[in-house]
Amino acid sequence: MNSREQALIAARAADEKKASDIVIQDVEKLLVITDYFVLATGQNVRQVLSIAEAVEETLKKEADIKPLSIEGLDEAAWVLLDYGDFIVHIFQPDVREFYRLETLWGDAPIVDVIEAGITDPVYSERIEKIVNPS
Repeated sequence: MNSREQALIAARAADEKKASDIVIQDVEKLLVITDYFVLATGQNVRQVLSIAEAVEETLKKEADIKPLSIEGLDEAAWVLLDYGDFIVHIFQPDVREFYRLETLWGDAPIVDVIEAGITDPVYSERIEKIVNPS
């Protein structure tokens, strides 16, 4: 299983926990440290932790991988799960808005979440413009 397929599993797991603003960026040509960013928003500490747990459990079950490191569980404002070839970022809304990682790497192609089986994604107005610029 390649890193794209694993990133798609992570996105789907986040969606199953009602994450919003799920964005998958192909950063392989822009960064040497990883191939994909999966970004998602949880509305509060409890949801952010639930999303992180679901992503970790689903990737272990379906791809037999564990994160190399996990950061941010104490405050759960921004949880980062580093799988090496892809990194999952789960934010609370205000932190996501402040850092705007998806615009920092704005040249990175966006992977359509439909590939992950997400048929009805929920996007804020700002993220909708990034994902569907037309």
